[in-house]
Amino acid sequence: MSRTQARLTELGIALPPPMQVPGGMALPFPWVNVRGERVVISGHGPQNPDGSLAGPFGKVGADVTLDEAQEIARKVGLSILGSLQRELGDLDRIGGWVRVFGMVNSTPGFDRHPAVINGFSDLILAVFGLETGRHARSAIGVAGLPFDIAVEIEAEVVLVR
Repeated sequence: MSRTQARLTELGIALPPPMQVPGGMALPFPWVNVRGERVVISGHGPQNPDGSLAGPFGKVGADVTLDEAQEIARKVGLSILGSLQRELGDLDRIGGWVRVFGMVNSTPGFDRHPAVINGFSDLILAVFGLETGRHARSAIGVAGLPFDIAVEIEAEVVLVR
């Protein structure tokens, strides 16, 4: 068992299966795009254990609380880890998390976007540790996200040399 898989098991974490895209949509891009040592991860939403989109849905600050949004951001992290596992075969191939871009579907007055995306960052740091898991990060509010999800995150990692 790989080091990262052992850590996931220790934390009681199971990664979700591939995303069940609503409405039979076809997406003309890969979830994970490997280019040499660089791995660019397309925007992911939160998933339930069966692969379906996870709620609650709507705007943070109106329909979704801060605590719920942080848990949603954590679920987005699980979705991303599942995609990376399927593409790379072994999460131990990740040499470092480079950057994370978090988008929060929020009301105009909501200003706690970084706190929401902490749900993702805390997961990554717990799984990979400070050296591999630390990352540059931005968190912004947006007027809407696909399927009315509350959080979408894209990221970039580098592979071990």
